[in-house]
This record gives sequence, structure tokens and C-alpha cells, in this order.
Amino acid sequence: MSVPEHLKETVSSLPQSPGVYIMRGHGKEIIYIGKATNLRSRVRSYFSGNDPRAFVQYLDRLLAEVEFVLCANPKEALLLENTLIKRHKPRFNFMLRDDKNYLAIRIDPRKEWPRVELVRKIKKDGAHYFGPYHSAAKVRQTLNILNRYFQLRTCNDSVLRNRTRPCLQYQIRRCPGPCAVGVDRDAYLDHVHNAEMFLSGKETELLSNLEGRMLGASERLEFEEAARFRDQASAVRASLERQGAVQTTQVDRDVVGFYREADDVALVVMAFRLGSLNDIRSFALTDQVVPDGQTIASFIAQYYAAAGRIPPKELLLPTALPVEDQTESALAEMRGSKCAILVPQRGEKLRLVELANENAQAFFGESMSTSAQAEKALQRVAKRLRLDGLPRTIECYDISNFQGAHIVGSRVVFQDAVPDRARYRKIRIRSVVGQDDFASMNEVIARRVASSRKNDDPMPDLIVLDGGKGQLNAALAALASFGLESQPVAALAKSRIVGTDASDVAVRSSERVFLPGQKNPVILPEHTPECLLLARIRDEAHRHAIEYHRYLRRKRTLRSTLEDVPGIGAGRRNQLLTHFGSAKAVAAATLPELEGVSGLSRMLAFAVFEHFHPGEADPPA
Repeated sequence: MSVPEHLKETVSSLPQSPGVYIMRGHGKEIIYIGKATNLRSRVRSYFSGNDPRAFVQYLDRLLAEVEFVLCANPKEALLLENTLIKRHKPRFNFMLRDDKNYLAIRIDPRKEWPRVELVRKIKKDGAHYFGPYHSAAKVRQTLNILNRYFQLRTCNDSVLRNRTRPCLQYQIRRCPGPCAVGVDRDAYLDHVHNAEMFLSGKETELLSNLEGRMLGASERLEFEEAARFRDQASAVRASLERQGAVQTTQVDRDVVGFYREADDVALVVMAFRLGSLNDIRSFALTDQVVPDGQTIASFIAQYYAAAGRIPPKELLLPTALPVEDQTESALAEMRGSKCAILVPQRGEKLRLVELANENAQAFFGESMSTSAQAEKALQRVAKRLRLDGLPRTIECYDISNFQGAHIVGSRVVFQDAVPDRARYRKIRIRSVVGQDDFASMNEVIARRVASSRKNDDPMPDLIVLDGGKGQLNAALAALASFGLESQPVAALAKSRIVGTDASDVAVRSSERVFLPGQKNPVILPEHTPECLLLARIRDEAHRHAIEYHRYLRRKRTLRSTLEDVPGIGAGRRNQLLTHFGSAKAVAAATLPELEGVSGLSRMLAFAVFEHFHPGEADPPA
């Protein structure tokens, strides 16, 4: 069975990432929910003809569309699949239609002596829940850490009330014995607080607290107490894998994800109700030239204005809304109570926003045609730079040097707005002495034209220079010397800080393009297709030049160290470089490998090894 025609593009554009896929029928009803380590491969496998399940043979008639939710890892996908199946009860998920829930850890702070317990159902009862966890073994390992280092009771309330002497857990120092021994309740509650911080993933804050108390106990010569804090700190550093898409916080909240390319954006709304992901909706918007915060504010107003959509108690956003925006008060009026709009900076809420952003990016890739976006960007570039045709082939050049040393140039090539890395070039500047970027740019362009004529390599539709008027004039002079005054060329100057706003945040200028024969630059507004494409090409050329420059500096640094080895002259140095291939390989060579170099005495081999690894070997007898 082949992939149905109406689904071919959807299946081919699915990300190769872990997640959950949702199959919908022609009436938008969910017919199947599954998890995958690789979404594209898993969904494609349904049409391979090798799946023995009965419903699969009817998918080409039943299936109308496939949606997906990205997850951080396959284990998170497993838990999210379970949650969504219980919520929607799809027709063909008969294998998973049971009452099983994953384990969670529960601590009730209202108890006199709170204890740690395992539960399978998370209730809205005022207790603190942590999880759920994919593995029972992992949960029990966590319980072992809590008992060993934080020493909270594990017995039930009945045992606690009726016991007259402490149990074995007290004897092995895994419980302070509040059932029968006088225990400081404030100290016990302090252990409870630390255990909750540990389970919540607040490791940095908890570590700082424990290490400070350890040092304080040590200064008071209370070494046994200091050792206990030391052990707790060690336990905190152990990783505790938690689930991301199913929360333990039972707050109704929506999480908005946002992704932009040029003036096209994708937004995702993930709806969490009572700690579970109930729904995810994706939207694509075009021609959004306003700032991100304003775009999100307009989207939120329209999204919740739709019939039947009641704003939740919390709304998590990736970007702050404009200062004067009244969205929060408008949502509160719709809800009938407060709707808190938050832009999280850390913790679980930030992780949820990042997950929503990943889903928005994936949806953008699925819904927006790359070729169409590239064509649109090239048309805008041609219009803004007043070119006669579309710049299908764009070459960009950059110069890099450090205090006049190792002057290099780079060339990157974009074909139809896509990098063509096979045509990238790294260029050593030959004729320039000292730090002169303009002369270096002149040499690079002159050599490009000479190469074009020698090798019958056509010139590009557009040459872009990383720089301003100086680089532009240098390139124009080189082109004029070959009679190529008509060659399209532009210099793209980086944006710069021009001041600060009312919140003391730096304000940057727009990108500027300098063109031949034009005094004032062309201003490229932020987020426009032409600005993002040209900036991307410029930044790629800069990265390529910096990478080459750093390589030469590292190579020179390593080679110069060989000159400092006692007894190694130019001849021996070249012999070592020929044998090992590079100065880095010489530095990493072992003593036996150095002794194996033809014509190199054991004493000289030791001298080279000792230079790079002082004190690691004994001199030859």
C-alpha cells in the first residue's frame, strides 16, 4: 500500500525527531495515536505493507491528515501518548485502553510528619506531586536516594500512630523515628523542603544551600552533621529524569510557541488542563512585519475571541507583549477572573515554552514550502537592490585578520537562496602587508575575476560584501580594472547600537546596503525576507572566514612550539611533520611512536615528548 496522494507531502515533511503522531479521519475525528523515535519513518512504515494490524490496511481510505507533537526524547513521547489516548480514546488504540497510570511521588505537607509515597493517580487534594515517571525502577531508585540522604519516613499513618519503638529504618539511619523518638519537627520539615527541591529539579539552589550549611557545620566542628549535608549534596547531583509534556502542577494553562522566518510565522497553542496536555493547535500567518510581541498579542486576542475558548488561569508566552498592551485585562474579562500572562525565564514553565517553540518550528517546516519562501526572498532582493533579474547565484566575501596577521578572505555561494558548500573558498591574502581590509577586498575580487576568465567560471548574479562603502569602492575598483562595471555588487553593513529604549534595552539600527553610485544606503527593515536572506549570507561568509583564520592561528601556534624543542632544527621539524602529518599529531604522539620515527634518536624523541608532556616519562638510560 503506497502513501495516499493527499498525504505524500505531509509524510515527507514530518520531522525525524521523537514525538507523538495523531491520525485524524475525514471528519476530523482522532482514529489513532502513536509514539515514535523518528516520526517520519514511523508514519511512513504504515504504508509499507508490512504492518499486520487489521486497521492499517484501511488507512488509505480512513486517514485524512496526520498531526504531531514533538517531544524531548522517546520516553517523554511514551508518557504523552498514554495521556492523549486516555483523553481522546481513539477508535483503534484498543491495545492501550486500560486504566494504567504511570507512577508519581506524593508528599503531603499538611501532615505533622510528611512522608514520601508512590501513587498512580494525581489528585487535586493539596498534596505535592512529582512525576509521572516512565520507569517504576527509576522511581524506586529515587525513593532510595530520598530515604538514604533526606531521611523521611515511609511508614503509613496507622503504623506511625501505633508504634512504640523505632523500626529497622531508624536503626540504619534512614528515618529519624518520629513514631517513637523525640524529633525536632522544624528540622524534619527542613528535610522535607530539601527533598521537594530535589524532586522539583531546583538543584542549583539546593546545592548552594547544602554546601553553605556543610561549611557552617564544619566550622562549628560538627563533623557528623557536615558529613550528612555533604552526602545530601552528592545525591542532588545525581540526574533525575522527569517527564516534560505531562505536568504535575494541576494548573490550567496554555503555552504559546512561536517561530518566524522573514515575515511568515507559525504559532502553536498547547492546552494543559489538570496537568495533562489536552490539545495542541497550530496556525500559520503571513506578511507579519510587526515585532514578535505585537504579532503574538494580535494572535491571542483573535484566538480567545473564537466561540467556546475560555482563557486559562495561566498563559505562558515566549516573548513579552508590548508595554501598553491590554491583552491581560481583556482575557481576565473573558474568563471572569484573573488570567496571568507570564514569560518564564527558568524551570518547568520555560521548558514548556521551549517545547511549544520546537513544535511551532516543526509546523512551520511542514506548512511553509521552502522553495516558495526562497523564491519570494529572491524577488524581494531583486526589487530592493534594483537588479535586472533574480539573483539565483549570490557570492558573498568577507575579510578576517588579527592585528594585521594571517589576513584571509572567504567566499560563500548561495544557489537559489540555499548554501552551495562545494563552491565555498578560503583565500590567503598575498599582496597586502598590515591591516588593510579595503586592499584585501580589492585583491579577493580581482582574483575572482581572473579565475572566472581562466577557468571559464561565470560571475554570479550578485556579489555581496561584508562591509560598508570602503569595501564597496575597493571591489568596484577591482571590477573596473577588468571592464566589469556592470557586475551587480552590494555591501551589507552590520546593524549597530544607536541608543536605548525606555527600559534601558539597547536599540539597534536596521541593516544597511550600500550600492554603486548611490550616496545613501538602502535600509532593510527587520524580519523582511530580503533582510534575513542577505544577513544570513553575510553571516555565513563571516563564519567561514573566522573559522579559516582560527585554523591558521592554531596551526601556527602548534608549529611554533616545535621550534622551541631543544635539539630540533628545521630539518628534524619537517621530518616530524612529514611523519605525523601535523604539529597537533606530533604533540599528541606517545614516546614509543616518536622513537619509531626513522633517524630520530631516543634522546631526541624523549626531548620532543618531554616538551609536550613534562614529567610523564623517564629519560633514556
